[in-house]
Amino acid sequence: MSFRGCFMYFGYGSNLLKERLQLKNPSAVFHSVGRIQDYRLDFGLWGDCTNFSWHGGVASIQESEGDEVWGVVWKIDDQNLPTLDRQEQVHEGMYSPLEVKVQTKDGPLLCRTYKMNNFRACPPSPQYKKVVCLGAQQNGLPQNYIEKLLSLETNNYSGTSILDQITDIEK
Repeated sequence: MSFRGCFMYFGYGSNLLKERLQLKNPSAVFHSVGRIQDYRLDFGLWGDCTNFSWHGGVASIQESEGDEVWGVVWKIDDQNLPTLDRQEQVHEGMYSPLEVKVQTKDGPLLCRTYKMNNFRACPPSPQYKKVVCLGAQQNGLPQNYIEKLLSLETNNYSGTSILDQITDIEK
């Protein structure tokens, strides 16, 4: 999982999008596309949490035999591990880090990823869905997986979100 001062991170939700991940983790560099077996992608909230910056469900992985989740393996400097943990709210108990075996075109890689604790299903906001889909397209995830993401139902939220910060960076 560690490569000379760096670690490998498997992003599958909003951190598919380079601009989103680099808001707090500027050292992140694309390494490869990959997938984890026997997991499914779900969207939800942490326990009783309702005040959330994305205004809807966010991505998590759940064990599910026979399913797979596609994502991006990012190479990140060790110095950004605390910022990634903060982004995933590990200190608050929202997500727990775990090590997963990611299948890539060059073979399996052990990577850090995160799984939500006290998961409660909830549809994502349109803004969150857009970030996930843009990231999937940006990194060339399989077309059938992108179509599955594009078909996700949302909660129709129409206010401001973290997407506005990402859009501001692109201007």
